[in-house]
Amino acid sequence: MTETYRLFRPARQETSVIFASPHSGRDYPPTFISRTILDLQTLRSSEDAFVDDLFAPAVAHGALLLSARTPRAFVDFNRAPDELDPALIDGIARAPHNPRVSSGLGVIPRVVSGARAIYRGKLSLAEAEARISGHWTPYHHALRDLMDQTHATFGQAILIDCHSMPHEALEGQLRPGQLRPDVVLGDRFGAAAASPIVQQIEAAFTTAGLRVARNTPFAGAFVAQSYGRPSGGRHVIQVEIDRGLYMDETRIEPHSGFARFQNLIEGVIAEIAAIGRPASLTLAAE
Repeated sequence: MTETYRLFRPARQETSVIFASPHSGRDYPPTFISRTILDLQTLRSSEDAFVDDLFAPAVAHGALLLSARTPRAFVDFNRAPDELDPALIDGIARAPHNPRVSSGLGVIPRVVSGARAIYRGKLSLAEAEARISGHWTPYHHALRDLMDQTHATFGQAILIDCHSMPHEALEGQLRPGQLRPDVVLGDRFGAAAASPIVQQIEAAFTTAGLRVARNTPFAGAFVAQSYGRPSGGRHVIQVEIDRGLYMDETRIEPHSGFARFQNLIEGVIAEIAAIGRPASLTLAAE
């Protein structure tokens, strides 16, 4: 069976914080490569490339890390399984307007960045359903199990849903005089996470010298909407990091500042992990 994700566990889970990277997958199936009209470099423009590497130190700080292997261009784990695009998939009736699906970014994407079409022609409904059952479903079974187990152990679960944004993603989004944020935190305007937790996460980034915005233009998508239940002790915060801080977006390669930025992010990870560490473990660590 295809491995759709990797789960990295510390020797002992010490915090209720879980880190997940649903868009960093780069295992492109050969059958997919043979179907697409795009070259691999163009396909990879839809990845959150190297986000899993940035957050790899989470395990050293007692946190779980769930990292996708399936690429976003093949199946998008941050979409609902019924967000099927009738412009791409045969046999799908038109549904009420969904801006993600209409733009070609449903659970089986029709386009990559720049609205570049992935395929010539349509896919069968059977193929779409096979991708969902073979890739989407195992990832979400794993994520839900981690949330449930963590909540049972710690009385809460805090999911950091890790993403990246193109450096130009905020063009036209900023108010006059507003500085470009390095990080955008999305909590669906308070619906996905409790305010005190979001404030602590924001403080972890700002203490590291990063400019932070909230919810605009990225408030959180399917994962935040589906797993965030702050009244029940289940919190989801989507994190979008400017790719220009650590990679060459054209070549899709880490640039010379990657190691320095990864070191900075490890400090942020340590502070976020501490938010979910029980007082007894915190005292023991001191």
